Amino acid sequence: MNDDLNDEDTPEVDQEEEQEQYEKDLSKSEKAKHNSDVRKRIEELLAKKRLKDLLDDADDWDF
Repeated sequence: MNDDLNDEDTPEVDQEEEQEQYEKDLSKSEKAKHNSDVRKRIEELLAKKRLKDLLDDADDWDF
């Protein structure tokens, strides 16, 4: 029974390696589309957050 641990076996490193391999497996056009989709989603979430922040400020208004 050998309980030697090295830094390469940590979950963080494994996850990074998986992400790198995933990116290598994607073709350039698929990467571009994926990145575009991710950026669009981020922009949608930021817009939604800005709108929510504006609506939350409505408590300060006198109706």
